Amino acid sequence: MSSTQSPILSLAATAFATIMVGFGVNALVRPAHALSFFEFEPPAGAADRQMVDSLMAVYGVRDIFMGLAMYIALLFGTPKSLGWTLIITSLVAFADGAICWTHGQGQWAHWSYAPMILIVGGLTLRTSAPRAT
Repeated sequence: MSSTQSPILSLAATAFATIMVGFGVNALVRPAHALSFFEFEPPAGAADRQMVDSLMAVYGVRDIFMGLAMYIALLFGTPKSLGWTLIITSLVAFADGAICWTHGQGQWAHWSYAPMILIVGGLTLRTSAPRAT
């Protein structure tokens, strides 16, 4: 059972959760490809490459966690828990973009989808608000 009354919001939340899990699996399986979303090239040195691959694994696990948290909130939570989970996930995407921005590239790969997640989260919260009668 969905935690929101809107099938469109449920579908959007499911899509975002699936995308996050996909990003995470990609980072675990293909760290160099996942690094390309930050518009960086993998380092040439073996030790540096191993370090970056390890950090991409951390990033991948984080993304899988966020996707699973969305699925759990969608399936077992309330509209309020789903809405806040989506909003917090959008803030992570904004932060990733800000970090990229400080390095001069890659921010729009994150900032382009963060507002969509934020809007869906806000609309989901709105469905949890008590209605005036």
